[in-house]
Amino acid sequence: MVGLTPPLPPPLRLPLPAPPSFASTASKTVFIMSSIVGKLLTATRAVVHSPRQLFPYSFHGSWMRMDFGSEFLNLLKQNTSTPSVTSVRHRYHADKIASGPLLRNYGLKDKLHNKGLLPRLEGTKRLPMPLYKPANAWSEKKALFGQNDYIDILGNGNLHPTEVCYSVPSWLRGFKGSEYRMLLRKRKMFQAQMKHSRPTKMKDLNKRIKYLYKFLNRKTKTYYAKNA
Repeated sequence: MVGLTPPLPPPLRLPLPAPPSFASTASKTVFIMSSIVGKLLTATRAVVHSPRQLFPYSFHGSWMRMDFGSEFLNLLKQNTSTPSVTSVRHRYHADKIASGPLLRNYGLKDKLHNKGLLPRLEGTKRLPMPLYKPANAWSEKKALFGQNDYIDILGNGNLHPTEVCYSVPSWLRGFKGSEYRMLLRKRKMFQAQMKHSRPTKMKDLNKRIKYLYKFLNRKTKTYYAKNA
């Protein structure tokens, strides 16, 4: 009849080759991947030549995606195997509760007392405390404290207050001046014996006097010069 189109030829499907003997696992994997690619190419040709015949009720744009997905899943099911999985159940939480609380610092014996404010523990001796002795308010040190404070006023005038400063060295009693003059006074009195008994002290003394001499003459005003 006029106006009828001839029927479309059946899709061309390439037969898969017979599986050869494999020498290793890698060669087997390569063979499986090549067969998957070949089947995908076959499905692609079939879909491209007759999309309406394979999917008469599919809308435009989704038939190729549906066919590729189904063909790919079928190929994966045929050429892959599901590994057997054995489930093992461990009762970690139950074992943790049954073992009791976690031991911390096991074997440590702390000798410091940190359980309160009491200074003693049960079964131990009391801490040694000194016996109470009342203070003597009229001891010689307390009774004669400050007896020579106004000796120059209340005395007969024979003693000077500097002469009763028994805690001050003899070469410093009544001295008044700077550190430089004090060190010169000390060197004048102890120079002979410090050279033999304490040479290091003598060296440090001379070094300090030399530094103060330069400092006072170069960095300070003496108020004796006319242009100062």
